[in-house]
Amino acid sequence: MAKTAPDIDHAATIAALRTIARRAGAVILEHYQGVRSARMKADDSPVTAADEAAEAIILPALAALLPGVPIVAEEAAALTGLPTDDAFAEQRFWLVDPLDGTKEFLSRNGEFTVNIALIEAGRPVAGCVYAPAAGVLYAAGKHAWRSADGVETALHTRAYPSEGLTALCSRSHPDAKSEAFLSAFPIAARSEAGSSLKFCRIAEGAADVYPRFGPTMEWDVAAGHAVLAAAGGTVVNPDGSPFLYRKAERGFRNEAFVAWGRSPLN
Repeated sequence: MAKTAPDIDHAATIAALRTIARRAGAVILEHYQGVRSARMKADDSPVTAADEAAEAIILPALAALLPGVPIVAEEAAALTGLPTDDAFAEQRFWLVDPLDGTKEFLSRNGEFTVNIALIEAGRPVAGCVYAPAAGVLYAAGKHAWRSADGVETALHTRAYPSEGLTALCSRSHPDAKSEAFLSAFPIAARSEAGSSLKFCRIAEGAADVYPRFGPTMEWDVAAGHAVLAAAGGTVVNPDGSPFLYRKAERGFRNEAFVAWGRSPLN
């Protein structure tokens, strides 16, 4: 049985995450500006040298930041397998996607991110989403903010517009069930975005809802979830129940979720 994790300095942790994410992003950009190629992993998802180089920076930095806290990271999981629930002595662990949006990276549209999230008792309590091509960093703890061009901006989701919602859809992974879900709501506009930037768009008040009924992994979602939750939004299961993490029994795979800017609409 997992035990309660001891208190940590969340402000210092978030500050360190920002530095770690930027370091990983700098390495990704070195690859982005050169020759980009990918190989397919066992799950038929692409991986590049940039993914692996970024993760090689992130993992030892997190291990030094919070010694003994387990890390579940995409590329390490592909190489050595996922941890079982028995591997967790505490309710705290990291989720890491060193390069979320590998397809965006390969197509050179800039919509890829470094995702790092700290999970406690099944919920993201701190996170960082860094878009290195744009030089934009989103961070979250008790509050959420955006950093770009040396300017820090607090993030707040917007009230739902009376004229209808702006829905976000996955650029690389459209699915019919998500479209069917949206058909039940007043949608005034739609927009596409890659990687975890969809959560950040809602967090900064540029959109209102993002349904995802296609497959994802926990490390795809957690950092964006942290940013959105700290900005006043929420991520829930389609029935409105809490969307939680550490689903080791399912291989850290997610089922459907819906990200909302405010409380879910019925």
